[in-house]
Amino acid sequence: MLAVDKDTFQAEVLEAQGYVLVDYWSDGCEPCKALMPDVEELAKEYGEKVKFTKLNTTKARRLAISQRVLGLPTIALYKDGEKIDEVTKENATKANILAMLQKHVG
Repeated sequence: MLAVDKDTFQAEVLEAQGYVLVDYWSDGCEPCKALMPDVEELAKEYGEKVKFTKLNTTKARRLAISQRVLGLPTIALYKDGEKIDEVTKENATKANILAMLQKHVG
């Protein structure tokens, strides 16, 4: 998984072609940390079709707000720079992330 920050987000996510998944997390978010291994497992499965990235919102609050990330964890799926779907808070489970990937990516 590629760690992005406020300096690389534009190029790696918003200007990227194809699918990009962004795992929005923060230092103080225990559910985020618990979910990370699941997201990394999905990255192994979908890594050919989707670029997996993670953004620590502790250091990028304004960026998270600009992407309408209002709660954590948020796992968002982008296609060609546009956010097309997301799962948030208690809905951010491995099963729901997988369902979102299957729905859009196949």
